[in-house]
Amino acid sequence: MDVIRIILAILLPPVGVFLQVGLGLHFWVNILLTLMGYIPGIVHAVWIIARR
Repeated sequence: MDVIRIILAILLPPVGVFLQVGLGLHFWVNILLTLMGYIPGIVHAVWIIARR
C-alpha cells in the first residue's frame, strides 16, 4: 500500500498525505508547500509516508 501512496505523492502530493494522515496538520502544510512549489510538496509527502 505504501507504494501506491508514494506514487500518488509524486503525482499529487496532498492526496498521498491525505491517505496517510487524513485532514490533519500535515495535510494542510503539504497543500501550502505544494502551492509554494511542487518539489517541496513532493518531498514533504514522501517524508510523511516513509516516516509512518
